Amino acid sequence: MNTESLDLLYQQYSRQVLSTLIRLLGEFELAEEAMQDAFYAAMQQWPVDGWPEHPVAWLITTGRRKGIDQIRRRQTARRYADEQLHLQDEAEPELDPTAIQDDQLRLIFTCCHPALSADARLALTLRELCGLTTEQVAAALLQKPTTLAQRIVRAKQKIKAAAIPYEIPHANELPARLQSVLQVIYLIYNEGYSSTSGTQLLNIQLADEAIRLGRQLALLLPEPEVHALLALMLLQHARQHARQNANGDLVTLEQQDRTLWLRPMLDEGLQWLALALTKPPAGVYTLQAAIAAVHSNATSYDETDWQQIQGLYQLLYQQWPSPVVALNRAVATAMHQGPEAGLQELDALSSHKAIQNYHLFHAAKADLYRRSGQFQPARIAYQRALALVQQEPERRFLQQRLATLPN
Repeated sequence: MNTESLDLLYQQYSRQVLSTLIRLLGEFELAEEAMQDAFYAAMQQWPVDGWPEHPVAWLITTGRRKGIDQIRRRQTARRYADEQLHLQDEAEPELDPTAIQDDQLRLIFTCCHPALSADARLALTLRELCGLTTEQVAAALLQKPTTLAQRIVRAKQKIKAAAIPYEIPHANELPARLQSVLQVIYLIYNEGYSSTSGTQLLNIQLADEAIRLGRQLALLLPEPEVHALLALMLLQHARQHARQNANGDLVTLEQQDRTLWLRPMLDEGLQWLALALTKPPAGVYTLQAAIAAVHSNATSYDETDWQQIQGLYQLLYQQWPSPVVALNRAVATAMHQGPEAGLQELDALSSHKAIQNYHLFHAAKADLYRRSGQFQPARIAYQRALALVQQEPERRFLQQRLATLPN
C-alpha cells in the first residue's frame, strides 16, 4: 500500500474510526493514539493479507486492541488504573453499524456540552471530528492558531475532569444544546464548500459528511432550524460542479453555468426550506436558506432578485449582527443599488479588527472598486486580499483579477 492509498484511506475512515474509539476507550488522547496505530497496522498488513471485507470494523477492532495494549503498558500510572481494570475483562464488543454511524453525532454533542465554552465547542469538534488542522480551525473561526491549540487542550481536559458523557442527550436537553451543534455542522460544511487553505477549492467528502450529519440531526430533532440548515447546505452544495472549471480554478456565481447545478438537490433543499417555513419566526439558518433559495430560483445572475436578498440579509443581521453578515449585506446592497452604496457599507466595517484580517472583505472591496472604475484602490485591495488568502484557487482568481486591471 503506497502513501497515496494510505492518505485516501485516512481521509475516508479516520474520523469515523476515531469517533467510535472514543466511545470504546473513553478518552480522546488514547483514542487518537490507538487510531494512528490501527492505520499503521493496516499499512503493514493489508498489502500482505488483502483488503478486509469491512475496513471500518477492522480498523476499529484493531484500534481498540491497540488502545487496551497501551493501557496495560501504562498500568502503573494511576490515571489509567480504572480503565485498565475495566477493559481487561471486557469481551470484544459487537460492532453495530448503526451505533458506529451514530458515534460521530454522539461526539458532536459531547464536544458541544454546555460545560465547554462556545469557542471550545466549535474548535474541538472541527479538530477531532473532522480532522482539520489547528490552522484550518483558526482560519474558520478568525482566531490565532496558538489560541486555538490551547483552547482544544483545555477542552479535552475539561471533558475528562467533568466526566462529560459520550452520548446523545435526552429529548428534554436537546433544544438547549442545538444551536452550538448547528454551528458546528455548518462550519464543517463550510470547510467542505470552500477550504480555508490548500490546493483545492472543494472538499466534497467533508461537505457530504456535514449533510449526512444534518440528515441524522433532522431525524433526531425535527425542528425548523435543523430543517433550514439542511436546506441551506443542499442548496449550496447543488452548485458544486459549476463552482470550478476543469483546471480547478474558481468560477464566481456570476460566471457559473447554471445548467450544471444539480436540480434534484436544489429541489430537495427547497422542500426542506418549505418545511422550516411552516413554523415561524424564521431563524438565522432559515434566513440564510431563503437567500440561497433566491439564488437557486434565478435563471441567470442578472435576473437575481437582489432587493429581496438585501432585505433578507438585513433581517439576518438583526438576529446575528456579525461583520461577515454585514459584509454579505454590503455586497447585496452593491448589486441592488450600485457599487458606491456597497462601498459605503464596507467602509463602516473597517473598525472591526477581525474583518480586517479576512481576505474576502478586501476581495469584496476590490471587486466593488473595479466595478466602479476606481482601479488604483481596487489594486491595493486585491493586493491586501492576496496577502491574506490561504487557498490556491482563490489566490489564482485574485491574481487574475488584479492582472486585468487597467494601468
